[in-house]
Amino acid sequence: MELVCVEDFEKKAFTKLEKNALDYYRSGAGEQFTLGLNREAFKRLRLRPRFLRDVSHVDISCKILGQQLKWPVGIAPTAMQKMAHPDGETGNARAAGKAGSIFILSTLSTTSLEDLSAGAPDTCKWFQLYIYKDRSLTEKLVRRAEKANFKALVLTVDAPIFGHRRCDVRNKFSLPSHLKLANFQGDLANGVITMGGSGINEYVASQFDASITWKDIAWLKQLTSLPIIAKGILTAEDAVLAREFGCAGVIVSNHGARQIDTVPASIEALPEVAKAVGNDLVVMLDGGIMQGNDIFKALALGAKTVFIGRPAVYGLAYNGQSGVEQLLSVLRKDFEITMSLTGCQTLSDIQPGMVVHESFYSKL
Repeated sequence: MELVCVEDFEKKAFTKLEKNALDYYRSGAGEQFTLGLNREAFKRLRLRPRFLRDVSHVDISCKILGQQLKWPVGIAPTAMQKMAHPDGETGNARAAGKAGSIFILSTLSTTSLEDLSAGAPDTCKWFQLYIYKDRSLTEKLVRRAEKANFKALVLTVDAPIFGHRRCDVRNKFSLPSHLKLANFQGDLANGVITMGGSGINEYVASQFDASITWKDIAWLKQLTSLPIIAKGILTAEDAVLAREFGCAGVIVSNHGARQIDTVPASIEALPEVAKAVGNDLVVMLDGGIMQGNDIFKALALGAKTVFIGRPAVYGLAYNGQSGVEQLLSVLRKDFEITMSLTGCQTLSDIQPGMVVHESFYSKL
């Protein structure tokens, strides 16, 4: 069967991943209301296309933080990708590079910064950062990211602890014994083992610094000249603080609905963030992107680029690097069709009035 949409790759991945990994990747926090909302909220938005416009040539290239990209879709940080396929983060990053996309490496990766840099030298790479209680550890990660030619730091701001993911607790989630957190040594590398509940939650509670505040961005800025992006922003208030403390960009995100349930879908939170800081910071989004229409809607509502997390992992689970390449190709084609059928030749042609909430029509 030919795979023609992201959902096809998801279905294939579900047949290939073992339960421990599958539930880890697909689950959300609590009752998983927001997990469903991330996708459903896109369906509540309507497109208002324009016609009789020249779309004989469509250009979807963009520039993000000085980096020229082939299209406005990147790969979000997802932990422990070798659970999905031996190609892991390197295969995912190579696929991103071939597609002209950004790849964000997770702190909790099964491939080290150095190995990823060597394995995907032509890919634009950003590094997602958690701040550990041992600040020297965090400082070393920053130095290694600089040395390995990563172009930005993505500070996750929504995870002083990890959310209550019921599947991981039921499964007593542990990282398979043949894998390790490759950016670390010793217990930090091998510490995702269950002590009765979710091994990843126990690891995070013991290692991550839950006392961090916005002032710690100033500490980070003293360490590095790399641009700092705050990931996990859901309100205009926090977006303004990100600007005040010197972030170069924000990613509107609810952590794949994995932290706290009943927060808004990322696409619901996007307009207020874009309105607050869109003229000053690079506003981006992850969460719920499944088709070209979704990319278009996010750009119309103020994002400069979007990121996909689970879909890339599902492509990886399906067929390694080749599976991710195939998935990105399907998604790109779908976005190009959306551009043509809405009358947009370039990304600058996408206007806010081209996307409205379904309630716009309910009064008719």
